Amino acid sequence: MMVPAALLLLGALTALLAPRLLTRAHWPDREPVVALWVWQCVVAAVLVCCVLSMTLSAAAAWVAVRGQVFAPAPHAVVDAYALSTGGPWAATIAVLLACGGAWSAAMLIREIARARARRRHDRAELLVRAPLLPGEEPEGDRLVVLEGERPDARWLPGAAPRLVITTAALRRLKGKQLDAVLAHEQGHARARHDWLLHTSAALAQGFPQVPVFAAFRDEMHRLVELAADDVASRRFGRLTTALALVELNEDRGVFGPGAVPEAHVPQRVQRLLASPERLPAVHRLGLTATAALVPAIPVLVAFVPGLRALG
Repeated sequence: MMVPAALLLLGALTALLAPRLLTRAHWPDREPVVALWVWQCVVAAVLVCCVLSMTLSAAAAWVAVRGQVFAPAPHAVVDAYALSTGGPWAATIAVLLACGGAWSAAMLIREIARARARRRHDRAELLVRAPLLPGEEPEGDRLVVLEGERPDARWLPGAAPRLVITTAALRRLKGKQLDAVLAHEQGHARARHDWLLHTSAALAQGFPQVPVFAAFRDEMHRLVELAADDVASRRFGRLTTALALVELNEDRGVFGPGAVPEAHVPQRVQRLLASPERLPAVHRLGLTATAALVPAIPVLVAFVPGLRALG
């Protein structure tokens, strides 16, 4: 029963330490796409630790499960895990982790259902405010312009995605600024950032006391915007993208004192104007490869007794 305990300890340490290390690092602002990948690998490692610990604990608690998990393994491998020493704690841990997994799935299903309900509501409202013209097809990408006094631009994901922009935004955006806003929203759509936001929100809502899940949600909201900003700035320039952000948000009070939901906008504008240099390609590749190995660590820990027995 040492391996399930070691996996739980590894998962707990990762959940506690990884958010502190990543949030204190300066490179994620320079490479938001790499940072998104690193965060996903860290969260995956925590979940893998829980799944493997649950599986081995269940194998220790119930002979039927043990027979399924270790069916093709030699007796020496089974003996190396000392599953018979688990006692009642093995069943308790297995049940608790299984309940946690079921709760995570329920939170994700709820988040997806809510997102679909919001999407249906937004599309119904959009159809009322901007009905299809005779002969116009509902499928395919299209730009929808709405009458509005507030500058706004947003992407509605789905089978037939829509970029919705108000007439106030069209009046304020000059030159290539509209193209930059369009490229920003298309960057969200192509990278499927909505799925990252749904998953991170489900984990944070299901387990609000787990630091890694709360930090994962907060960083996803920030990093996906930085990544989309980079998509726009590489095509139309950092100054153009920064000016477009200012034009869209200056009437919302985001550049003054006080906390508002869009408080990250000033930092995004400063980042675009500062033009931070990207990390060297070798450094980016190293971070990507190292992050990909993080979820493999609990797998190696789980297989250590079996490998030693075979050796």
